[in-house]
Amino acid sequence: MADVQLQGVAKAFGDVTIFQGIDLHIRDGEFMVFVGPSGCGKSTLLRSIAGLEEITGGELRIGGRVVNDVPPAERGIAMVFQSYALYPHMNLFDNMAFGLKLAKVPKPEIESAVRNAAKILHIEHLLDRKPKDLSGGQRQRVAIGRAIVQKPDVFLFDEPLSNLDAALRVRMRYEFAKLHEDLKTTMVYVTHDQVEAMTLADRIVVLSAGRIEQVGTPLELYEHPDNLFVAGFIGSPKMNFIEAEVVQGQADEVLLRLAGGASIRALVDGSSAKPGDKVSLGIRPEHFMVGATENVIQATVTFVESLGSATHAYCAFPGVEDALTCEFDGRTKIRTGDTLSLSLPAEACYVFNAQGQALRRQGWSAEVAA
Repeated sequence: MADVQLQGVAKAFGDVTIFQGIDLHIRDGEFMVFVGPSGCGKSTLLRSIAGLEEITGGELRIGGRVVNDVPPAERGIAMVFQSYALYPHMNLFDNMAFGLKLAKVPKPEIESAVRNAAKILHIEHLLDRKPKDLSGGQRQRVAIGRAIVQKPDVFLFDEPLSNLDAALRVRMRYEFAKLHEDLKTTMVYVTHDQVEAMTLADRIVVLSAGRIEQVGTPLELYEHPDNLFVAGFIGSPKMNFIEAEVVQGQADEVLLRLAGGASIRALVDGSSAKPGDKVSLGIRPEHFMVGATENVIQATVTFVESLGSATHAYCAFPGVEDALTCEFDGRTKIRTGDTLSLSLPAEACYVFNAQGQALRRQGWSAEVAA
């Protein structure tokens, strides 16, 4: 196993900069997930670690060794792509063994490595079949098995579940988590799906426009996003943002006035907030309460989604770009046109300044984030 360190890493294609100044330490044995929207640079960053893209600045270390100029085959990594890239004329055993045969590994070692990998992935009964006889999930297991037999120091996964249907993706998320638990090897995983990131990662790297927005555990990013981008990206349904103005700021709370005139108290560090500052109030859909008397707003329901276990109500409210999304128990009876009295618990409110940076919520410290 090995850690991966990036110091000031940059990548450009001609005059087009993909990312620059990337500083990141992926710990030995850690499951790290890169997440972000399409075009944010996450796959290019992964390919740069693999050596499939040459970095144009900075230093990259794997297991303490500088690998800037080391070819991919000598970096101690194995990569699994979105495309399975299996040889259609070979059975599964030969697909998994192909790289070892090219490396002239002795036959007994190949036999042992392939069968051990197949056992881990629960495909030992399929080794005589060809790829055309398999489901998408089974083909992906073969691609993973081909990486496992190489016994790499670091596994790299580039959106490996994108070609699978929704139900199979859920199953394969469990398989990836179990694989990491069994192998205890450093894994770096790229996805645009924040649910995959939240369920798989030890830590998540949130990327946007070629820069790191925040690094942290799934719970850290969910409960304490550093900025508007992370707050809006992590969580499903995503966080609501309401235009607001600071009335008063103190070290332990901020009093806000919303566009509709309501006064809202938020338990955040308001020592830097001044009366009249324009800010964004954030509240997650599941944190709304009905029946409370503090921090109450009135919103009109424009659309209702009944999902069985949950009910989503979309409401019109001043200062909200699209609609205010509220999540309630699935048995809650709500109809289009209803007026809801919604309470925003002060401890569940987020506040972001004009630059999009979060005002630190009370009870949060660097020690908690460590």
